[in-house]
Amino acid sequence: MQAKKLRKLLNQPGIIRAPGAYDAWSARLIEMAGFSAVYMTGYGLSASVIGRPDIGLLTMTEMATQGKNMVAVLSIPLIADGDNGYGGVLNVVRTVQEYERAGIAAIQLEDQVLPKRCGHMEGKQLVPKAEMVSKIKAAVHARKDENFVIIARTDARAVNGFDDATERGLAYADAGADVIFIEAPQSEEEMERIAKIISKPLMANMVEHGKTPILAGKKLESWGYKIVIYPVSALYAATQAVNDLLASLHKNDTTLGYRDHMVKFADFNTMIGLAKEREMEQRCL
Repeated sequence: MQAKKLRKLLNQPGIIRAPGAYDAWSARLIEMAGFSAVYMTGYGLSASVIGRPDIGLLTMTEMATQGKNMVAVLSIPLIADGDNGYGGVLNVVRTVQEYERAGIAAIQLEDQVLPKRCGHMEGKQLVPKAEMVSKIKAAVHARKDENFVIIARTDARAVNGFDDATERGLAYADAGADVIFIEAPQSEEEMERIAKIISKPLMANMVEHGKTPILAGKKLESWGYKIVIYPVSALYAATQAVNDLLASLHKNDTTLGYRDHMVKFADFNTMIGLAKEREMEQRCL
């Protein structure tokens, strides 16, 4: 159902803006804010679920479980980070199957070796282009719903340079990827050139304080980009807010002075749907 919605968004005018969610509640907040899609960030999940950096420590089953939890509270499509498929081609097949079963609308697969790194970290290493092509073909073969979207990401820009990144992007498109994601271009000129070279739908990644310029969605759309993700924005904002609260509590021995920066108790219960749950409870009595 959600894959069909995402496929429809891909085929109609307008760029898809997908803020990053790191748990089910942040996913719900994104939908409540009016966005048409959510991006499940591996970087954010690694921080939220196990409190560790994004260096390939979360397993496929942990990622699929978190995706299932998000899908359960959403009526808009979830685009999910699938890292490097968690192994070889057979691992990719199982990953796609588990993500589909979870109700996820799209999987993003990258061409890094194990263990992987966040796209804006140093020290990344790549698998050979032919190996990633095989993984994409495996993902295409594994999906049961033709609407399930396969996004191929290359991290080659930081490792081998711009030309290899675009060559890989073209090869991954030929292998059957629905959307191409060239990670961490380092200038507006590079981003515009990518759109001229690759004719498939493109995804852009807006990481605050990362390697890529932060641009408005409308500008990206004018170049030909179809999806723009903001994987860490909510995570960073929430982290800053919690740090500020804790610093105030530590200093003042009370939260009274910080209440104006918080959602009210009643408002939060409304947002999270308490009344609807109570209504359902009463129907069953």
